[in-house]
Amino acid sequence: MRKRHPKAAASDSSPEPSSSSSSSSQQQTDENNNHVPDKVVDVRRSGKTWFSVLILLVYSSWAVYNHQHGNLPRPLTATQAGKRGFSEIQAMKHVSALTQFGPHPVSSHALVHALEYVLGEVEKVKETAHFDVDVNVDFFESRSGVNRLVGGLFKGKSLVYSDISHIVVRVMPKYESEAGENAILVSSHIDTVFSTGGAGDCSSCVAVMLELARSVSQSAHGFKNSVIFLFNTGEEEGLNGAHSFITQHPWSSTVRLAIDLEAMGTGGKSGIFQAGPSPWAVENFALAAKYPSAQIIGQDLFTSGIIKSATDFQVYKEVAGLSGLDFAFADNTAVYHTKNDKIELIKPGSLQHLGENMLSFLIRVASSSDLPKDKTLQTSNSDAAIYFDILGKYMVVYRQNFASMMYVSVIMQSMLIWVMSLLMGGYPAVVSVMLSCLSFILAWIFSVAFSVAVAFILPWISSSPVPYASYPLMTIGLFVSPAVLGSISGQHLAFGFLRKKPSNRNSNNMELSARLRDDLAKLEAERWLFKAGFIQWFVLLAFGTYYKLGSTYLALVWLVPPAFAYGLLEATLTPIRFPKPLKLATLVVSLAVPILVSAGNFIRLAGTMIGMLVRFDRNPGGSPEWLGNVIIAVVIATFVSLTMVYLLAYIHLSGSKRSIVTALCIITVLSLALVSSGFLPAFTEDTARAVNVVHVVDTSGEDQVSFISLFSNTPGNLNVEAKQIKEGFRCGRENKVDFVSFVTKYGCVSKKDAEVGWDKSNVPVLRVVNEEKEEEGRMIAVSMETGGSSRWILGIDMEVVEDFTLQAGQEEEEELMIGRGEKSSGEDGWHQIQFSGGKKAPTKFVLKLYQKKKKGDERVQRPVLKLRTDFDRVTPQVQRVLERLPSYCSQFGKSTSPFTLAFLASLPYTK
Repeated sequence: MRKRHPKAAASDSSPEPSSSSSSSSQQQTDENNNHVPDKVVDVRRSGKTWFSVLILLVYSSWAVYNHQHGNLPRPLTATQAGKRGFSEIQAMKHVSALTQFGPHPVSSHALVHALEYVLGEVEKVKETAHFDVDVNVDFFESRSGVNRLVGGLFKGKSLVYSDISHIVVRVMPKYESEAGENAILVSSHIDTVFSTGGAGDCSSCVAVMLELARSVSQSAHGFKNSVIFLFNTGEEEGLNGAHSFITQHPWSSTVRLAIDLEAMGTGGKSGIFQAGPSPWAVENFALAAKYPSAQIIGQDLFTSGIIKSATDFQVYKEVAGLSGLDFAFADNTAVYHTKNDKIELIKPGSLQHLGENMLSFLIRVASSSDLPKDKTLQTSNSDAAIYFDILGKYMVVYRQNFASMMYVSVIMQSMLIWVMSLLMGGYPAVVSVMLSCLSFILAWIFSVAFSVAVAFILPWISSSPVPYASYPLMTIGLFVSPAVLGSISGQHLAFGFLRKKPSNRNSNNMELSARLRDDLAKLEAERWLFKAGFIQWFVLLAFGTYYKLGSTYLALVWLVPPAFAYGLLEATLTPIRFPKPLKLATLVVSLAVPILVSAGNFIRLAGTMIGMLVRFDRNPGGSPEWLGNVIIAVVIATFVSLTMVYLLAYIHLSGSKRSIVTALCIITVLSLALVSSGFLPAFTEDTARAVNVVHVVDTSGEDQVSFISLFSNTPGNLNVEAKQIKEGFRCGRENKVDFVSFVTKYGCVSKKDAEVGWDKSNVPVLRVVNEEKEEEGRMIAVSMETGGSSRWILGIDMEVVEDFTLQAGQEEEEELMIGRGEKSSGEDGWHQIQFSGGKKAPTKFVLKLYQKKKKGDERVQRPVLKLRTDFDRVTPQVQRVLERLPSYCSQFGKSTSPFTLAFLASLPYTK
């Protein structure tokens, strides 16, 4: 035990001093002996206070999300909107009419009816237009064409089309001579996939365009530029409608700006998720929009390929060299391309929100004399825009060059501050910084590990690997709770290390009691855990600045406000001063701006990714059942560890630490028990599992085989569904079906006796009709007949084929593909030709293959050609399966998936 100073002992036994002189003498004596008397340091924080702050932050985050993404304007009637306004009530009538036709894919009779309806409506717009406005209507039927995109979902494929129809409407002032030469394009697609009526994707977009065309036709007499509305078809088959318009329609040369309306869900706010390359459009939208909604984080995810999808905007940028905006509805992403994409799920106000924003924007840009006309300037990405909205009311837009300078300035100032701090603090400060870095690394590792552990458990205790698909809030207990628990655990370890490190405060020459020294170490460790947040967001800011990521602004808002709050309320100018507990005001001030700017986006992104799990397995059975859960777990854990770093720094000196850990464990266990019990079903009639039922006729072998194939893009086996159908399905990975690169590596097949519902005329034929030897190999001419199908996919083995050409018709009348000299490549050595067309599309082709010269006795084990042809026809066998399919299942369609009747054929390699 430390001996007390004699004078101090004497003072304890003497009466209370009557003057300040004795106190001054005591202080002077202590300083001479480098002794600091014992003092009480309160290092514990009220658990109730911490809980109150936690509830406040959670409530604030949810309120920001609801206000930013759920606050929709009131739908207006035609009378309320007036002639020049936008009426959702009128637009919804168009959605209702289009969905009544049912699914209307390319070449279907339903699509013909949908086109007739849209044509009739635009004719009404022409008849009722303002007398000083010209409205030109063109029913455009495209010729054959080929679309080869250099990036995105269709990279490496040849997208071939023929006889697809569009409706093009041009609205322009009568007496503005140059208006016809400068146009703003507004585009969306009428066609749907075969599995849905497409209320969201994209009848809602078409309805908005029809109402916009009506409104613009009443006010275009004051425009300086024209507005073209393109109602295209063929988008769902590979962006063919946009490509055929850009490459074939005479008005396409007048387009200066392209706006694409899309949907990856049903209803909600339609926001900008792609813009540029020129910032002109998004800057003007920010000035004009009444309810701005835009997030560049969506653009970063889309261009990175994380989101496996594509829109017509890619064609307008890549093929036409245009700048513009890409909008999308993103509510209810789980119903995308399923039967549940229905009008009942469109929230009131959704179309009003998009319509009013678009109308204000079109009036502004169509009346502007500054519309970009130089495509060289439009395609420049040197000064792209950074954009995001705040609460759906305010929109922030600034240039990439300005952003880079701002980010670099913050990085340099931060580095200067840290260097000065390390120089002042010496070795102890360096150790503290290193341990701070360790704290957020451990927090992330433990957070991810705990969440991923749950992700691996779910397939073992549930009938579905994604048991939360229809109840996304279950992810709070399944992934958020373990992630928070992991972050606390990681920080707890680092907190222990920081307590034991040498201190740069309170010189070791001072005599401190062990308890006081430990209390001070705890307070200093708490501060370093808080400052660890500065370091992690500083690293992310530097990373985003280097790679010029648009969403780097998020790192800025999570770094600067907390650092400012800490400097204002907590920082001291001397390391000798005793540390104090962090103020709760510091936490509240630190998180106010980050929550306001990013909470809604983080919640929306997590919800979107959960909805996308319904269609996660692009090649059924090709991914492990746990993979989707692991991705969701890692995303949520990353959000938690990054955003809660400041909040969790306060927990280690809180009396509620043990209670919080216990509560998190209980929530996680109860959530797992709820999943195991099956009380909440993984899928419902409103959130369906994505399945496909296909009548397959395989003619690629020696014997023709016919059977029913059942597979799912949703992770998990189909044993329960197959048992309920009672058609003798055998399920397993041995039932692999190659639908030409769309391979079902897990599925169920019926007995091979499904011979009803088709005839021999539907069977495709691949036949060699001519061979010619050349120096470098040989040319083989192959006759291809699709059996009347206008939708097919052909795979060419580029391991043995150097190049190819494709012509329509037996007479080689029309060349569709650029031939020799333009090489193609594809996945696994296969190049895919994906064809879709209307009822007049050719069904007979001549394919010329220029084969490579093989060395020696080298043999080719696989066929040189693989072909799949599709028919949108329900055979009796398929009808029986669909009738017995559980109500929580829905057919799922995409550009590469087969229709309900598919034929397979192949051509073997021959020397």
